[in-house]
Amino acid sequence: MAAVMAASLAAGVLPSIAEAQTGRGPAVTFALLGDTPYGDAQRAEFPALVKDVNTDRNVRFVLHAGDIKDGSSTCDDARFADLAELFGTFDDPFVLTPGDNDWTDCHRTTAGGYLPTERLDALRRVFFPIPGRTPGRHSMPVLTQAVDRRHRDYRENVLFTRERVVFAAVHVVGSDNDLAPWAQLPGGDRPEPRKAEFEAREAAALDWIDTAFATARLTRAPGVLLLMQAEPVETPGFTKIRKRVIDRARAYGKPVLLVHGDEHVYEVEPSYAGVPNLTRLETYGSTATQWLRVTAAPKAPGVFSWEPQTVTSR
Repeated sequence: MAAVMAASLAAGVLPSIAEAQTGRGPAVTFALLGDTPYGDAQRAEFPALVKDVNTDRNVRFVLHAGDIKDGSSTCDDARFADLAELFGTFDDPFVLTPGDNDWTDCHRTTAGGYLPTERLDALRRVFFPIPGRTPGRHSMPVLTQAVDRRHRDYRENVLFTRERVVFAAVHVVGSDNDLAPWAQLPGGDRPEPRKAEFEAREAAALDWIDTAFATARLTRAPGVLLLMQAEPVETPGFTKIRKRVIDRARAYGKPVLLVHGDEHVYEVEPSYAGVPNLTRLETYGSTATQWLRVTAAPKAPGVFSWEPQTVTSR
Protein backbone atom coordinates (compact mmCIF):
# COMPACT_ATOMS: atom_id res chain seq x y z
CA MET A 1 0.00 0.00 0.00
CA ALA A 2 2.84 2.40 0.78
CA ALA A 3 4.31 1.78 -2.65
CA VAL A 4 0.94 2.37 -4.34
CA MET A 5 0.49 5.68 -2.50
CA ALA A 6 4.03 6.75 -3.29
CA ALA A 7 3.55 5.89 -6.96
CA SER A 8 0.40 8.02 -7.03
CA LEU A 9 2.36 10.98 -5.75
CA ALA A 10 5.16 10.39 -8.20
CA ALA A 11 2.64 10.30 -11.05
CA GLY A 12 1.49 13.78 -10.11
CA VAL A 13 -1.84 12.97 -8.48
CA LEU A 14 -1.39 15.96 -6.17
CA PRO A 15 -0.98 19.23 -8.07
CA SER A 16 1.51 21.64 -6.58
CA ILE A 17 0.70 25.15 -5.45
CA ALA A 18 2.69 28.28 -6.27
CA GLU A 19 6.02 28.30 -4.48
CA ALA A 20 8.14 31.10 -3.11
CA GLN A 21 11.50 31.75 -4.72
CA THR A 22 14.81 32.34 -2.98
CA GLY A 23 18.22 33.17 -4.32
CA ARG A 24 19.14 29.50 -3.91
CA GLY A 25 16.42 28.24 -6.23
CA PRO A 26 12.82 27.13 -5.78
CA ALA A 27 11.54 26.91 -2.23
CA VAL A 28 8.27 26.83 -0.33
CA THR A 29 7.53 28.78 2.84
CA PHE A 30 4.86 27.91 5.39
CA ALA A 31 3.66 28.85 8.87
CA LEU A 32 4.13 26.47 11.78
CA LEU A 33 2.20 26.75 15.04
CA GLY A 34 0.89 24.52 17.80
CA ASP A 35 -0.80 24.40 21.21
CA THR A 36 -2.89 27.43 20.31
CA PRO A 37 -5.31 29.00 20.99
CA TYR A 38 -4.67 27.78 24.52
CA GLY A 39 -7.76 28.97 26.37
CA ASP A 40 -10.33 31.69 25.87
CA ALA A 41 -7.90 34.61 26.19
CA GLN A 42 -5.76 33.28 23.36
CA ARG A 43 -8.90 32.53 21.36
CA ALA A 44 -9.62 36.25 21.47
CA GLU A 45 -6.06 37.04 20.32
CA PHE A 46 -5.93 34.42 17.58
CA PRO A 47 -7.48 36.50 14.77
CA ALA A 48 -4.42 38.77 14.96
CA LEU A 49 -2.17 35.73 14.43
CA VAL A 50 -4.28 34.71 11.43
CA LYS A 51 -3.97 38.22 10.01
CA ASP A 52 -0.20 38.18 10.56
CA VAL A 53 0.15 34.89 8.65
CA ASN A 54 -2.26 35.97 5.92
CA THR A 55 -0.29 39.16 5.23
CA ASP A 56 2.93 37.20 4.64
CA ARG A 57 2.80 36.76 0.87
CA ASN A 58 5.41 34.00 0.85
CA VAL A 59 3.46 31.67 3.15
CA ARG A 60 1.76 28.94 1.10
CA PHE A 61 0.19 26.76 3.81
CA VAL A 62 -0.18 26.47 7.59
CA LEU A 63 0.86 23.48 9.73
CA HIS A 64 -0.67 23.14 13.20
CA ALA A 65 0.96 20.62 15.56
CA GLY A 66 -2.16 19.97 17.61
CA ASP A 67 -3.79 21.07 20.89
CA ILE A 68 -6.30 23.57 19.58
CA LYS A 69 -7.44 24.21 23.17
CA ASP A 70 -6.07 23.84 26.66
CA GLY A 71 -6.63 20.71 28.72
CA SER A 72 -9.19 22.24 31.05
CA SER A 73 -11.53 23.90 28.56
CA THR A 74 -14.62 22.10 27.35
CA CYS A 75 -14.55 19.62 24.48
CA ASP A 76 -18.11 20.31 23.37
CA ASP A 77 -19.38 20.59 19.81
CA ALA A 78 -19.82 24.36 20.08
CA ARG A 79 -16.13 24.89 20.85
CA PHE A 80 -15.08 22.56 18.02
CA ALA A 81 -17.34 24.41 15.58
CA ASP A 82 -16.03 27.80 16.67
CA LEU A 83 -12.39 26.73 16.28
CA ALA A 84 -13.01 25.13 12.90
CA GLU A 85 -14.56 28.38 11.70
CA LEU A 86 -11.59 30.30 13.12
CA PHE A 87 -9.03 28.10 11.36
CA GLY A 88 -11.01 28.50 8.17
CA THR A 89 -10.08 32.18 8.15
CA PHE A 90 -6.51 31.37 7.11
CA ASP A 91 -6.16 32.30 3.45
CA ASP A 92 -3.86 29.34 2.84
CA PRO A 93 -4.51 25.61 3.23
CA PHE A 94 -4.57 24.54 6.87
CA VAL A 95 -3.07 21.18 7.92
CA LEU A 96 -3.87 20.01 11.45
CA THR A 97 -2.72 16.97 13.37
CA PRO A 98 -4.80 16.33 16.53
CA GLY A 99 -3.45 16.83 20.04
CA ASP A 100 -4.24 15.11 23.34
CA ASN A 101 -6.21 18.09 24.66
CA ASP A 102 -8.45 17.81 21.62
CA TRP A 103 -9.81 14.36 22.45
CA THR A 104 -7.63 12.08 24.64
CA ASP A 105 -7.90 14.33 27.69
CA CYS A 106 -11.58 15.09 27.24
CA HIS A 107 -12.32 12.55 29.98
CA ARG A 108 -11.32 15.24 32.47
CA THR A 109 -14.18 16.64 34.49
CA THR A 110 -13.29 20.24 33.60
CA ALA A 111 -13.29 19.28 29.90
CA GLY A 112 -16.76 17.77 30.14
CA GLY A 113 -16.14 14.16 31.14
CA TYR A 114 -16.43 12.85 27.58
CA LEU A 115 -15.53 9.41 26.33
CA PRO A 116 -12.35 10.22 24.37
CA THR A 117 -13.13 7.96 21.42
CA GLU A 118 -16.48 9.70 20.98
CA ARG A 119 -14.73 13.07 20.92
CA LEU A 120 -12.21 11.73 18.40
CA ASP A 121 -15.08 10.85 16.08
CA ALA A 122 -16.49 14.35 16.54
CA LEU A 123 -13.08 15.92 15.92
CA ARG A 124 -12.80 14.09 12.63
CA ARG A 125 -16.26 15.17 11.51
CA VAL A 126 -15.62 18.82 12.31
CA PHE A 127 -11.97 19.37 11.36
CA PHE A 128 -11.56 16.78 8.60
CA PRO A 129 -14.97 16.92 6.90
CA ILE A 130 -13.74 15.99 3.41
CA PRO A 131 -11.06 13.28 3.36
CA GLY A 132 -8.29 14.30 1.03
CA ARG A 133 -8.95 18.06 1.27
CA THR A 134 -7.56 20.57 3.74
CA PRO A 135 -9.59 23.31 5.44
CA GLY A 136 -8.72 26.95 4.73
CA ARG A 137 -10.15 29.52 2.34
CA HIS A 138 -8.02 28.00 -0.39
CA SER A 139 -8.15 24.26 0.20
CA MET A 140 -5.64 21.88 -1.32
CA PRO A 141 -5.76 18.18 -2.12
CA VAL A 142 -3.73 15.85 0.07
CA LEU A 143 -3.24 12.11 0.16
CA THR A 144 -5.11 10.67 3.15
CA GLN A 145 -4.53 7.35 4.86
CA ALA A 146 -8.30 6.82 4.70
CA VAL A 147 -7.80 5.42 1.19
CA ASP A 148 -6.16 2.38 2.79
CA ARG A 149 -8.98 0.06 3.89
CA ARG A 150 -6.86 -1.18 6.81
CA HIS A 151 -6.72 2.36 8.22
CA ARG A 152 -9.84 3.95 6.76
CA ASP A 153 -10.61 5.87 9.98
CA TYR A 154 -7.39 7.88 9.85
CA ARG A 155 -8.38 10.68 7.52
CA GLU A 156 -6.25 13.04 9.63
CA ASN A 157 -3.04 11.29 8.52
CA VAL A 158 -2.21 13.16 5.34
CA LEU A 159 0.73 13.49 2.97
CA PHE A 160 1.66 15.96 0.24
CA THR A 161 4.74 17.20 -1.61
CA ARG A 162 5.98 20.70 -2.35
CA GLU A 163 9.14 21.35 -4.32
CA ARG A 164 9.61 17.56 -4.12
CA VAL A 165 9.87 17.76 -0.31
CA VAL A 166 7.57 15.24 1.41
CA PHE A 167 5.27 16.48 4.20
CA ALA A 168 3.39 13.96 6.35
CA ALA A 169 1.06 14.52 9.32
CA VAL A 170 1.03 11.55 11.71
CA HIS A 171 -1.51 11.24 14.54
CA VAL A 172 0.70 10.85 17.63
CA VAL A 173 -0.47 12.58 20.80
CA GLY A 174 0.57 13.37 24.36
CA SER A 175 -0.75 11.63 27.48
CA ASP A 176 1.66 8.84 26.48
CA ASN A 177 -0.10 8.53 23.13
CA ASP A 178 -3.40 7.68 24.92
CA LEU A 179 -1.92 5.04 27.21
CA ALA A 180 -2.55 7.36 30.17
CA PRO A 181 -5.77 6.24 31.92
CA TRP A 182 -9.06 7.96 31.25
CA ALA A 183 -9.21 8.35 35.01
CA GLN A 184 -11.90 11.01 35.35
CA LEU A 185 -14.63 9.25 33.39
CA PRO A 186 -17.76 8.47 35.39
CA GLY A 187 -17.05 4.98 36.68
CA GLY A 188 -13.32 5.30 36.06
CA ASP A 189 -10.97 4.26 33.29
CA ARG A 190 -11.97 1.93 30.46
CA PRO A 191 -8.69 0.17 29.71
CA GLU A 192 -9.91 -2.22 27.01
CA PRO A 193 -11.28 0.36 24.53
CA ARG A 194 -8.45 2.74 25.39
CA LYS A 195 -5.75 0.19 24.60
CA ALA A 196 -7.61 -0.96 21.48
CA GLU A 197 -7.67 2.65 20.25
CA PHE A 198 -3.97 3.05 20.97
CA GLU A 199 -2.98 -0.16 19.16
CA ALA A 200 -5.00 0.63 16.04
CA ARG A 201 -3.72 4.20 15.79
CA GLU A 202 -0.14 3.12 16.50
CA ALA A 203 -0.35 0.61 13.64
CA ALA A 204 -1.69 3.31 11.33
CA ALA A 205 1.05 5.74 12.39
CA LEU A 206 3.81 3.20 11.75
CA ASP A 207 2.44 2.48 8.28
CA TRP A 208 2.11 6.18 7.53
CA ILE A 209 5.71 6.85 8.50
CA ASP A 210 6.71 4.04 6.15
CA THR A 211 4.57 5.61 3.41
CA ALA A 212 6.27 8.98 3.86
CA PHE A 213 9.74 7.52 3.44
CA ALA A 214 8.66 5.21 0.61
CA THR A 215 7.36 8.29 -1.19
CA ALA A 216 10.61 10.12 -0.53
CA ARG A 217 12.67 7.27 -1.93
CA LEU A 218 10.50 6.82 -5.00
CA THR A 219 10.43 10.52 -5.83
CA ARG A 220 14.06 11.12 -4.81
CA ALA A 221 12.84 13.79 -2.44
CA PRO A 222 15.48 16.14 -1.02
CA GLY A 223 13.86 16.12 2.43
CA VAL A 224 11.05 14.80 4.63
CA LEU A 225 9.00 16.65 7.28
CA LEU A 226 7.03 14.64 9.83
CA LEU A 227 4.37 16.53 11.81
CA MET A 228 3.00 15.06 15.04
CA GLN A 229 1.70 16.55 18.27
CA ALA A 230 3.97 14.85 20.78
CA GLU A 231 7.65 14.13 20.77
CA PRO A 232 8.10 10.34 20.57
CA VAL A 233 10.09 9.91 23.75
CA GLU A 234 11.22 6.62 25.28
CA THR A 235 8.00 5.62 27.04
CA PRO A 236 5.62 2.73 26.23
CA GLY A 237 3.26 4.89 24.19
CA PHE A 238 6.00 6.04 21.82
CA THR A 239 8.63 3.29 21.74
CA LYS A 240 7.70 1.76 18.37
CA ILE A 241 7.03 5.10 16.70
CA ARG A 242 10.30 6.55 17.95
CA LYS A 243 12.25 3.56 16.66
CA ARG A 244 10.49 3.68 13.28
CA VAL A 245 11.26 7.37 12.81
CA ILE A 246 14.90 6.89 13.80
CA ASP A 247 15.38 3.81 11.61
CA ARG A 248 13.71 5.29 8.54
CA ALA A 249 15.48 8.64 8.88
CA ARG A 250 18.88 6.97 9.26
CA ALA A 251 18.28 4.76 6.21
CA TYR A 252 17.02 7.72 4.16
CA GLY A 253 20.19 9.72 4.76
CA LYS A 254 18.83 13.11 3.63
CA PRO A 255 17.46 15.88 5.87
CA VAL A 256 14.47 14.90 8.00
CA LEU A 257 12.65 17.41 10.19
CA LEU A 258 10.57 15.99 13.04
CA VAL A 259 8.11 18.73 14.02
CA HIS A 260 5.96 18.61 17.15
CA GLY A 261 4.38 20.68 19.92
CA ASP A 262 2.98 19.62 23.32
CA GLU A 263 5.70 20.98 25.62
CA HIS A 264 5.17 24.70 24.84
CA VAL A 265 8.86 25.48 24.37
CA TYR A 266 10.45 26.54 21.08
CA GLU A 267 13.34 24.11 20.82
CA VAL A 268 15.72 22.76 18.17
CA GLU A 269 17.66 19.51 18.56
CA PRO A 270 20.02 18.61 15.69
CA SER A 271 21.20 15.00 15.32
CA TYR A 272 18.14 13.83 17.19
CA ALA A 273 18.57 10.41 18.80
CA GLY A 274 22.07 10.29 17.35
CA VAL A 275 20.94 10.46 13.70
CA PRO A 276 22.97 13.18 11.94
CA ASN A 277 20.33 13.97 9.31
CA LEU A 278 17.40 14.07 11.78
CA THR A 279 16.44 17.35 13.48
CA ARG A 280 13.71 17.79 16.06
CA LEU A 281 11.86 21.11 15.95
CA GLU A 282 9.35 21.99 18.65
CA THR A 283 7.17 24.93 17.80
CA TYR A 284 5.92 27.67 20.11
CA GLY A 285 3.02 26.71 22.34
CA SER A 286 0.52 28.32 24.71
CA THR A 287 0.77 31.58 22.80
CA ALA A 288 -1.20 33.34 20.09
CA THR A 289 1.53 35.93 19.51
CA GLN A 290 4.38 33.79 18.12
CA TRP A 291 4.79 31.37 15.25
CA LEU A 292 7.55 29.94 13.08
CA ARG A 293 8.08 30.88 9.45
CA VAL A 294 9.64 27.78 7.89
CA THR A 295 11.17 27.42 4.44
CA ALA A 296 11.95 24.19 2.60
CA ALA A 297 14.56 24.88 -0.08
CA PRO A 298 15.73 21.68 -1.83
CA LYS A 299 19.04 23.19 -2.92
CA ALA A 300 19.91 24.71 0.45
CA PRO A 301 22.17 22.96 2.95
CA GLY A 302 19.91 21.09 5.33
CA VAL A 303 16.83 21.91 3.17
CA PHE A 304 14.85 23.33 6.12
CA SER A 305 15.30 26.71 7.80
CA TRP A 306 13.03 28.81 10.01
CA GLU A 307 12.62 32.19 11.64
CA PRO A 308 10.60 33.01 14.78
CA GLN A 309 7.83 35.51 14.16
CA THR A 310 6.03 37.82 16.59
CA VAL A 311 2.52 38.91 15.77
CA THR A 312 2.36 42.60 14.98
CA SER A 313 -1.20 42.79 13.59
CA ARG A 314 -3.83 44.03 16.05
